Amino acid sequence: MIIKNKLNRLKSHLVREEKSIHIEKQNVMEIPFLDEWKKENALPFFFDNSYCFVREVVYPLSYQHGKYRFSDFIEAVHAWNHSDISHPLSAAGYEPGDLFFFDTETTGLGGGAGNTIFLLGHASVSGLNIILKQHILPHPGAEIPLYQSFLENVDYMTLVTYNGKSFDWPQVKTRHTLIREHVPKLPPFGHFDLYHASRRIWKHKLDNIKLSTVEKEILEIERKDDIPGFLAPMIYFDFVERKNPEGMFGILKHNERDILSLITLYTHLSFQLLGLDANQTSKETFEVGRWYSALGESKAARSVFSQLANLSGQEAIPAKLALAYEQKKQKNWDEALPLFNEVCKHGNKKAQKEAFIEAAKLLEHWKKDYDQALNYAEKAKKIHEEQLKVLRVKSDSFLMEINRRITRLSKKITAHRDNQKQ
Repeated sequence: MIIKNKLNRLKSHLVREEKSIHIEKQNVMEIPFLDEWKKENALPFFFDNSYCFVREVVYPLSYQHGKYRFSDFIEAVHAWNHSDISHPLSAAGYEPGDLFFFDTETTGLGGGAGNTIFLLGHASVSGLNIILKQHILPHPGAEIPLYQSFLENVDYMTLVTYNGKSFDWPQVKTRHTLIREHVPKLPPFGHFDLYHASRRIWKHKLDNIKLSTVEKEILEIERKDDIPGFLAPMIYFDFVERKNPEGMFGILKHNERDILSLITLYTHLSFQLLGLDANQTSKETFEVGRWYSALGESKAARSVFSQLANLSGQEAIPAKLALAYEQKKQKNWDEALPLFNEVCKHGNKKAQKEAFIEAAKLLEHWKKDYDQALNYAEKAKKIHEEQLKVLRVKSDSFLMEINRRITRLSKKITAHRDNQKQ
């Protein structure tokens, strides 16, 4: 017992001695161009007889990146927490600091163990600032300190990425597997992928859904003197060979802008989804409604479509048709039928055909108005036959379905009239 107590008292001295030895090793380790790295706010992180660089940049919440200040992101998170809408991008239950905006740079676009991540970048809210950190791989053999520096203080709950669910995080998992005996475990993250959200809302107006395109066309972010992402692997390999980090600083800036844009994009998407964007176009609003409908958030979808249905002209027709479907889902027949009728009168041929069929269903099964249902089915058939004629097609499954409906309705009308005679 006495020996045990003595060992415990000596333990702290042993730890201090080990640390001093570790520091001494760090000091003698030669790091090329260290002064240049320090000028870029990047310092070496030593671990396992090797090192990586960690760069830190601080932005105040008052900083504006594109359309928004970072303080608007705080507002977006609070708005989600006051909303009862269930949505994949909802931050309900989270604080602003729980979200972890994340992006990587790799030696290639393919997957697998042959693709190396040489830069892990992330940002999150801390107090009145956005803290952005980048963990940089000085050479391929330094992955242990790279992931150690990344993981030792990770306490975030939700990743926010741009196609990171399909690319960035699987790559992290692959590389981590190779060194998992030497570094902490990967934490379980929730995931907000803004690529798929952007595709849903803006595919109608953008030629592609690259982040750079969304930045320019949607977020009002114009990059100057930016290194194209496809050059990053070549610049990194040149850095590994020559050690001169001049080209790497351009990649760091590129990655930094990507991450800051994720904050602005999440803010903008949240404002779009929650109806907080005063400049939202009717087409964007319609796509938001469609997304809510696809998620089964019928109340939110009906609210969005109702706003658009009150517009004048052709702009209101798609919203009236979508709203009619939502009312039908909820078995609100009295609200659905007049909306289908409106589209039958004022929609284009495609919308009319669809509305005639849907109205015919309601007239047949709910109103029991077989004559009007038959009239609508025949009008839908006429439109469809005109479309088939343009395509030089005599028949298809849709036409056969209309004919079956017309035959069934004709029989019901005959039976109804025979019953009246009796």
